[in-house]
Amino acid sequence: MATTPDPYGFLKDFMAGGISAAVSKTVVAPIERVKLLLQVQHVSKQISADKQYKGIVDCFIRIPKEQGFLSFWRGNMANVIRYFPTQALNFAFKDVYKQTFLGGVDKNTQFWRYFAGNLASGGAAGATSLCFVYPLDYARTRLAADVGKAGAADREFTGLGHCLTKTFKSDGLLGLYRGFAVSVQGIIIYRAAYFGFFDTAKGMLPDPKNTPLLISWAIAQFVTTFAGIMSYPFDTVRRRMMMQSGRPKAEHAYKNTMDCWAKIAKQEGTAAFFKGAFSNVLRGTGGALVLVFYDELKKLM
Repeated sequence: MATTPDPYGFLKDFMAGGISAAVSKTVVAPIERVKLLLQVQHVSKQISADKQYKGIVDCFIRIPKEQGFLSFWRGNMANVIRYFPTQALNFAFKDVYKQTFLGGVDKNTQFWRYFAGNLASGGAAGATSLCFVYPLDYARTRLAADVGKAGAADREFTGLGHCLTKTFKSDGLLGLYRGFAVSVQGIIIYRAAYFGFFDTAKGMLPDPKNTPLLISWAIAQFVTTFAGIMSYPFDTVRRRMMMQSGRPKAEHAYKNTMDCWAKIAKQEGTAAFFKGAFSNVLRGTGGALVLVFYDELKKLM
């Protein structure tokens, strides 16, 4: 007997994904800010060469001393606002695309088609949602990269609204979408691994709906770590491009995305693409929690 589609399925996906994301991102916000600072400090106008952070530990020590302890959560509200629709739309669209790519596919007899369908649905979901929320992603990056003291005149932006309006006035809509192309490339790679491998691994378990929490977390942790490392160079390039918005063209470090890739490799070496990558692995714990919370919330709905 065919099951009746849940008319509220899309809304349940949206709420479960959004709530899970908001909680987990707040928990790992200090790690994420450290990761962002290490990625973009080379092109920051606020951080001179002699003041750059030497690594994760140096960053964690200096941030509270120079900017105050609460500055670890600088831009977190923008991140929660951004992440709620981003992750919720990712999860919701993922299931829509799964129906498109996996309709009629038997995971037991058509494994590779099943695996490819999961990759395609995850990548398409990420790219689709990114179109809607990219300006918020941009604002989160710029707010986190702002190293001025709290309430001081050396702060570049006073908040989310100020960041968006200031950038729009100086650069127009293009400024809010700078780095979008490489972001789409990176998000497809990340989401393809993130959802594709997670769903495939869960689907191979004897009873996916009743998987022990520890097993779900272990699978999710591996997936987020792998996906994060695979897409990290794309993330570094896009955030470097974001940092150029609001500056006169003469002060741009990179002419375009390809120039950014080339100059980072030539001037800083390949390792520069992975600056902050270890903190990103730690931050990935939050991504793993999102997947686990999402599964648990759906069981309750």
